[in-house]
Amino acid sequence: MSGFSIRQLGQGDAASLEAINALFAEVFEDSDNYASAPPDRCYLEGLLSRPHFVALTAERDGVVIGAMVGYELEKFEQARSEFYIYDLGVTESLRRTGVATALIKAFAHIAGERGAHVVFVQADYEDPPAIALYEKLGRREEVLHFDIAVTPPPR
Repeated sequence: MSGFSIRQLGQGDAASLEAINALFAEVFEDSDNYASAPPDRCYLEGLLSRPHFVALTAERDGVVIGAMVGYELEKFEQARSEFYIYDLGVTESLRRTGVATALIKAFAHIAGERGAHVVFVQADYEDPPAIALYEKLGRREEVLHFDIAVTPPPR
């Protein structure tokens, strides 16, 4: 598919980050996480100012049709970093048209410019299209993922 552009968000792009949140709520069918308590623009601008946070949009005619959010993780064992794709979503009617691949390649380019060692991503077993996309672009690692509850500080 052609006719779209990839853009890295930066300072002043809080409205685009809000559009990403709305897109993710829709494509992941997860309004609880993406739409129920959206951060204010001050928070979003602060996030956009941090170099470890990377947000990309795929846009056509000024409309966000796909997006990706990731993080640069600085390593300690060697002077290098890894880039983690946290969320990636494309409008349902435009899936399998090259939008996600273009977003991943743009993210990998940013990682390469910053001297990163690798880009990695997790996928749910219940998402065969995502798994197929990631296998096309990279090497599969068999790992387990655990969510560990955060202990709040005593009051």
